[in-house]
Amino acid sequence: MRQKVKAGNIGGMILMNYIELFLDYLINNKELSANTLESYKRDIRQFEVYLREHSLSLEKVTKTIVITYLITLQKTGKATSTISRNLASIRCFYQFMLNERYMNVDPSVNLESPKVEKKLPSVLTKKEVELLLDQPVPVDAKGSRDKAMLELLYATGIRVSELISLSINDVDLISGLIICRSSDSKSRSIPLGNIAVKYIKIYLNEFRKKLCSNDSNTLLFVNFHGKKMTRQGFWKIIKYYSAKANINKTITPHTLRHSFAVHLIENGADIQSIQEMLGHSDISTTQVYIRLNKNKIREVYSKTHPRA
Repeated sequence: MRQKVKAGNIGGMILMNYIELFLDYLINNKELSANTLESYKRDIRQFEVYLREHSLSLEKVTKTIVITYLITLQKTGKATSTISRNLASIRCFYQFMLNERYMNVDPSVNLESPKVEKKLPSVLTKKEVELLLDQPVPVDAKGSRDKAMLELLYATGIRVSELISLSINDVDLISGLIICRSSDSKSRSIPLGNIAVKYIKIYLNEFRKKLCSNDSNTLLFVNFHGKKMTRQGFWKIIKYYSAKANINKTITPHTLRHSFAVHLIENGADIQSIQEMLGHSDISTTQVYIRLNKNKIREVYSKTHPRA
């Protein structure tokens, strides 16, 4: 059993030792992803360097010093989200120190994280969507699969994680519906347009068996090994076709989902229906797309009204 150090008497161990104990605690007690763990490690070690450069010992850190450190990050051009994450890492470290009775004061307590300005999602125009969706040619297994995937994604606005998890049984091509099952065991029905239905049929009837001959595998879309596709694999597909289409925008797997929502709003769809189709639990998330549409209306007005 590890011996506790009396609070306020931590001179026997240097800060780096405590950081190692903290990281060891995170690895063994918290279910964190490798990326999150790496962020904690990077943030706390960067804080340690700052303290060392300013000849500050751990027990002498005050709320003012933490604030000054965060301001320093801001001055070096760090994003608001990065600064917020650094504060969260420092808070977690000091909570560990308190809980383990290495310290009896948390200088980060009651410090507010800087508000992260929400960036509006990037969307494609209707012409850009048509250009992107026209790139895959359904004359072979890859072209047919990719065409069906892109058409389905834009037709339904589902998440990429939901797309690659779809089963053949989730698609009703006669009724023109898909059943989308979320990780929280909830499901929703979303209409499929005629064009998406057409290309999914071509893919299923003519090409899917060339990618997967295993009848027990019911995944709708598979990779060239007949296995489940990954988000990274789909991202490569999107990047390939957007480059081929010469679309000068940053296109991510989520771009078609955003475009789906904005184009529905432009054509008069109500926000509640869009919320249901997108699977948003909170309507405020869906309302971001109204802001996007208002921005576009304002831009069109400025460009076209004679007295704007």
